[in-house]
Amino acid sequence: MFQIIKNPNFDFQSKRRIAFMISAAIILIGLIATVIRGGPNYSIDFVGGIQVILRFENSVDEATMRSTLSELGYPDAEVKMVVGGGRRDLMIRLIQSSEGTDQVAEVENQLTEHFKDNPYEVLSVDQVGPKIGRELRKAALMAIVASLFFIVIYISWRFQYRFAIAAIIALIHDVLIVFGLFSILNLQMSLAIIAAFLTIVGYSLNDTIVVFDRIRENVKRMRFKSLVEQINTSINDTLSRTILTSSTTLIVVIILFIFGGSVIHDFALALLAGVLVGTYSSIFVASPILVEWNLWHPDKRSKK
Repeated sequence: MFQIIKNPNFDFQSKRRIAFMISAAIILIGLIATVIRGGPNYSIDFVGGIQVILRFENSVDEATMRSTLSELGYPDAEVKMVVGGGRRDLMIRLIQSSEGTDQVAEVENQLTEHFKDNPYEVLSVDQVGPKIGRELRKAALMAIVASLFFIVIYISWRFQYRFAIAAIIALIHDVLIVFGLFSILNLQMSLAIIAAFLTIVGYSLNDTIVVFDRIRENVKRMRFKSLVEQINTSINDTLSRTILTSSTTLIVVIILFIFGGSVIHDFALALLAGVLVGTYSSIFVASPILVEWNLWHPDKRSKK
């Protein structure tokens, strides 16, 4: 196999406590940001509301549209510029629309009256009722919990129970860090971001299982060495593969982030952070947990 680093021999486990403290600090900052902001910034997918993309004949900037919507009685409206195809369109999001009313028509009529000399075209309309939003939020949470549950079963069957717990902690670590990043930046949590979280879980798990598989081989092959040496050797053995996989994935995600447009900008950002954090956690979170587990609950072979 092609080796980016020839015969690596890094002592990753000697830095595991430092890595734990760094991860804990980042997660804590994200959780504090979430509390300060009063919880996650849910999109209309989860709280209900409308999203309209408009194309004006003469371009209207975000500040002007926000001011206009505030005057029309929508002070909490979110306005974003959508750039694509050489045009600058406006995306308007109004949270918590009232059920039983056609809020889309109401907003369009008000904007038509306000911008009499600047006609516009409605490119797309999305509308979600508050009740459906709550159901989608519950379904998204269940999807994440179910995926973690089946991961525990699979890894326990393929490896050991302690490997499954280490993998789950690493996955929760990855999701919490990306979640915290979105709270710090006050970005919206939508169904697309939940899909990004599940993608991150799959990517990180794949990387972790590769390392775990090599650990299982080295535990048998290096039975007279300590577990720390076995795990360090396993990570070094798979290091070139990890770097290659992460680098090629990052190239695609970075291109998507830069050129994908504002509509999928947040989705690409979640993937970008997830790939970086997932690579880090397979080395500095999942594997070190096995070392700590063995220190607290050594197996029979370790005692012998």
